[in-house]
Amino acid sequence: MSPAKFEEIMRYIVELAESGILKPGSRLPSIRSLAEQFSCSLNTVIKAYKELEFSHKIYAVSKSGYYLVGDFPFKRQSGGTIPIYDFLSAGPDTYAMPYLDYKHCMNQAIDQYKEDMFTYSELLGLSTLRHELARQLRDLQVFTTPDRIAVTTGSQQALHILIALPFPNGKKTICTEQPAHPSFIESLKNQSVRNVGIEVGRDGLDLERLETIFKHTDIKFFYAVSRFHNPTGHSYTNEERKKIVELADRYDVYIVEDDYMGDLDPDLKQDPMFAYQPNGRVIYTKSFSKTLLPGLRLGLAVLPEELIEGFTRAKFASDVHTPVITQGALEIYLKNGMFAAHIEKIRKLYRKKGELLREAYQTFMPEGALYTCPTSGFYSTVRLPSPIQADRLIERLKERNVLVQSTESMYLTDWKRVDELRLSVSHVVEDMIFDGIEVMGHTIQEMVVERERGVIWR
Repeated sequence: MSPAKFEEIMRYIVELAESGILKPGSRLPSIRSLAEQFSCSLNTVIKAYKELEFSHKIYAVSKSGYYLVGDFPFKRQSGGTIPIYDFLSAGPDTYAMPYLDYKHCMNQAIDQYKEDMFTYSELLGLSTLRHELARQLRDLQVFTTPDRIAVTTGSQQALHILIALPFPNGKKTICTEQPAHPSFIESLKNQSVRNVGIEVGRDGLDLERLETIFKHTDIKFFYAVSRFHNPTGHSYTNEERKKIVELADRYDVYIVEDDYMGDLDPDLKQDPMFAYQPNGRVIYTKSFSKTLLPGLRLGLAVLPEELIEGFTRAKFASDVHTPVITQGALEIYLKNGMFAAHIEKIRKLYRKKGELLREAYQTFMPEGALYTCPTSGFYSTVRLPSPIQADRLIERLKERNVLVQSTESMYLTDWKRVDELRLSVSHVVEDMIFDGIEVMGHTIQEMVVERERGVIWR
């Protein structure tokens, strides 16, 4: 499916801003001129401008036209425009987010659920939304009933509750992939839970090592991101997922499967771990933050029956219930087919960015730098040649307008690394990926040569 005409117009305006042709405060091309340029109706151009206006990139002046609000991914200096290569920001692509569509759903939800705003709602989420989620989850090979679904304030809330919740196996230690996203690591630290890590390398997980941990440690649950791991971007194969579930079943270990970006998987033959043990061994969690709008803070957990009562009490203690209006808007968005259309679009977007990132790594990364190559460009890691440390490289790259982050906060204390970067291309324009990775590769090589020459870094 080719991009809609209004999306082409939006991208055109973005490119004008990114190239510096349009300056902050510049008047945008007229609606009529763009309609002629793109052979479309005036309403199509108006829709494109309204989308950009809703995302606060442009503003309208009555009887005058539309104007650019401020800088896109560039900063201004006296000499002109200098690109900012933002591999640091990990939210969804701003220009691909359905602001206007979701605004309509929010407005409709306010009308539809106005009476519910005067009372407390269902603890585990609106029943109508949970029915819609159960239907939508079938596309991900997650077959369950609405009564097993808990709507949460982001998937992180579900994870935080599950860490503290007593499980039927009576065990206390949590096994987690290393690295893992920082909020989960922070939850483990905050709740002082016993934990053990297992490395997710470039080739995935050592299943023999995992079995040893399950066999000799009182593992309550194993936390795993089955697709597009944060931060490596790794995805398990169906065979690996099935084997992990078999091990968990053999040693009475639960699995908390974080499938926060499963919607982005272009391979529809890939199944979640939940598909191999849908009756309770695998607890499935999902978020709408990376695929829809992070500010909604909406997620879900598919719970085994034996955990529902305890989870409900913990959810009540945490926030009573997730906000009704955002739940209602999501229900409308799903029911009307908007989410399916949106996912098809961004799935292609991130796959294309992943291909460009992989090619850029292969072209510019120096010998000794190890990188992951995910099918989605959302996350990947670069492990630096010894003895380069991430913080030194980050500072030098920042001077060259390349923004990245260390993975240090994504490791348990005993697993700390100081030589690894996490990159996300979600906020990087496709045409800038190659240039940004080229700068990074040359900077890494520069530091390698400096060390070989005995340069002392301060």
